[in-house]
Amino acid sequence: MSMVLFATPSLLIQGAFIGFIFGFLLQKGTVSRFNTIVGQFLLKDFTVLKIMLSAIIIGGIGMYSLRDTNTIFKMPIDSYSLMGSIIGGIIFGCGMTLFGYCPGTSIAAWAEGAHDAFFGIIGIFVGSALFELCYPWINAHILLKFQSDETLSSVLQVSPWIILIALTIFSIFFFAFLEKNEL
Repeated sequence: MSMVLFATPSLLIQGAFIGFIFGFLLQKGTVSRFNTIVGQFLLKDFTVLKIMLSAIIIGGIGMYSLRDTNTIFKMPIDSYSLMGSIIGGIIFGCGMTLFGYCPGTSIAAWAEGAHDAFFGIIGIFVGSALFELCYPWINAHILLKFQSDETLSSVLQVSPWIILIALTIFSIFFFAFLEKNEL
């Protein structure tokens, strides 16, 4: 049995190209800056929220358009652990609050010359290693006990398009409110 360690060169090039674009957009959106991330936590700068909501809407439109035009035949929704998501979100949020960057923006910040990001990047590797060591216990006691494959649209029993339209309308009004109040 052979083990494949890397994708094809074509996929690696595509991934690098998309990663470059992602990093460029992070930098242009100023979310690779400590003050932007901390400003979001202090509810003084909503740049991060604006970018995240926009990405969710655009990604959702893209994915469901591909599904509905049969460009992709099935969107696999893997089962997930709700409790794992809650615990992971708390850990991620605490780390991001203490660090002032999320993992992706820390790499971009370090590339821009923010020396403080280096220590957080070391923390990312240490945290990843600790997670790997604890994974057997986490998997047995948390992840496997609280499995679900439901989505918001399946719980509400509505089309995902309804949720995307509602999120888009909400975002337009919310963004207008933020701009009016200079947030």
